[in-house]
Amino acid sequence: MSVIIGIDVGGSTTKIIGVKEGHIKSPLFITAADPVTSLFGAFGKYLYDNGILLSDIRQVVLTGVGSAYIQTPLYGLPTAKVDEFVANALGAKYGSKEERLIVVSMGTGTSFIQIEGEKITHIGGTGIGGGTLLGLSRLLLHSDNIRQVEELAQKGKLSHINLQIQDICNHALPGLPMDATASNFGKATHNASQEDIAIGLISMVIQSIGSAAYLAGRNTDIKDYVMIGNLTQISQCQSILEAMGLLYGIRFHIPEYAEFRTALGAALAYIDQRADVKDMR
Repeated sequence: MSVIIGIDVGGSTTKIIGVKEGHIKSPLFITAADPVTSLFGAFGKYLYDNGILLSDIRQVVLTGVGSAYIQTPLYGLPTAKVDEFVANALGAKYGSKEERLIVVSMGTGTSFIQIEGEKITHIGGTGIGGGTLLGLSRLLLHSDNIRQVEELAQKGKLSHINLQIQDICNHALPGLPMDATASNFGKATHNASQEDIAIGLISMVIQSIGSAAYLAGRNTDIKDYVMIGNLTQISQCQSILEAMGLLYGIRFHIPEYAEFRTALGAALAYIDQRADVKDMR
């Protein structure tokens, strides 16, 4: 067995994925109090769950903001680091037939990366992301359990919380359907239900990211936007993005293993023998 391990180390979460003979092997997500605990917890559990020995591993490649805390090779294994934007791009492009893409990495905040063949360019970002949804959920719903917020949102109605075109105009405007959002939380009242607040929050965050992504790509003629990161796993994400894609004339894609694509990109950077991969000594 010869396995390449890609690891995306966040502030308190670690995502790990193995690639063996071109095939993805058992992605894993771990949360812990700090990056180092999260990394070593994920690494140990991944090896144990998959029956992988240290001698089976050809290379470990780290990426993500938390990887800055790691200064020595893991367990004496060949270990390298790669820039997160490169990992995002390579992971998002994996399996796609498109050579020109905008990658939207929805983490704590959100980054936008343009891919033109082999050229990878970071074109901007926004502070709105999963951290925004968590923070506002704590304030307004007294919960930082995203699954709980998601379940509440399934029972909420956007028309109760958002001001829509139909609320301010009695006929559709050019390019704007009647249920398009005119103002997020524009109809919110002091006694709004938790369910309506939850769907309002999810909608506001994902709509803001989708709009920012579209604006970031306006200087190109690229129509395909690949969404990666944890927010893609929220059940409402797909339908919100589909509606925005129709509105803007672009296509939002959520690939398989979307939340693990940065870790996958780290492994692919080594497999592709990119100069971006820096060995740790």
